[in-house]
Amino acid sequence: MQETYLYDPSLLLKLDFHRTPATFKPFISATNPGEPWMKVRPLKDTDYDRGFLQLLSQLTHVGNVNRTQFLTRFSQMKASGDYFVTVIEDTRKNEIIGAASLVIERKFIHNCSVRGRLEDVVVNDTYRGKQLGKLIVVTVSLLAEELGCYKMSLDCKDKLIKFYESLGYVLLPGNSNSMTIRYDEGTTLKRNTTSAMAGSSSAAGGDSCQTVSLEFAS
Repeated sequence: MQETYLYDPSLLLKLDFHRTPATFKPFISATNPGEPWMKVRPLKDTDYDRGFLQLLSQLTHVGNVNRTQFLTRFSQMKASGDYFVTVIEDTRKNEIIGAASLVIERKFIHNCSVRGRLEDVVVNDTYRGKQLGKLIVVTVSLLAEELGCYKMSLDCKDKLIKFYESLGYVLLPGNSNSMTIRYDEGTTLKRNTTSAMAGSSSAAGGDSCQTVSLEFAS
């Protein structure tokens, strides 16, 4: 059966992990993830059968997504050229154990530049201690730079700020609020606003959410 990558896997071969401020002990990279049975690669259209959606369910609600829905969304993402979902596979089990998404926003500002958004970062709980969270985030961050993004941003809970700061992301004082309108929780619009002040809580779940950014040299 022929498999299709979401994006060109050769892009991952161009990433220089010595450029990141992240510290790996021992050193690992997208091409050398630390174990011979681990592989970092783009999402494939066959990853529906490798537990990709089940992994995402460890992060948030996924829903009852069938194979047709998965393949349709995969094709839409690939056709747009702006989605770079990257996964870590345990090839012994034929199972996806880590994932993160880079979404490209095309801008008129900064000379019609592009900005990256880091989304849906998740690692299987049973693989803790192998630096996989750090590996998948650094991989997509370096990928954003390789693709010409002028910066990369993400929203995270307060407790994760230090983790992302160790990877080069910066919390900008006075410019790091996350605001949301939810359309999927009934007929009434719910506005969730989180403050940049330490110790504040979000309207949804008691964990404040901040925006941190990674600037790339022009």
